[in-house]
Amino acid sequence: MTHQKYPTLRVARPTSRLSEIVDMYLEGLSMERLSGFNDHEGFDGVMIGFKDLPYHLEFTYEHGCDPEQAPSSEHLLVFYESDAQQWQARCSSMVEAGFVKVLPHNPYWERSGQTFRDMDGYLVVIYLQVHG
Repeated sequence: MTHQKYPTLRVARPTSRLSEIVDMYLEGLSMERLSGFNDHEGFDGVMIGFKDLPYHLEFTYEHGCDPEQAPSSEHLLVFYESDAQQWQARCSSMVEAGFVKVLPHNPYWERSGQTFRDMDGYLVVIYLQVHG
């Protein structure tokens, strides 16, 4: 049995449009559907990510409920890219997937990144991290 060096990080977000938001993130970030569940104590959910990495996103829908309002402009998911061509391709994929490019509240993220809003109002930054 192999043990991971790091624990798995799961970021969970509620939604009222489960399949649509999952498709948006799968296309925009080139993630894979890892697993899911239906009617688990009144919730449906889907986990997406990259199979070999210790983090993933979970989107959940609670039957008969609307999720609370999305968080503030400083609640961000940030993905760092180190290759300029991959960064541009990822930013293009986000728009093609239906994310809307927005100006970030914190100007730092605009210097080498692009900020996108998903259909539920959550923000994702694709940041070009240049070493040198």
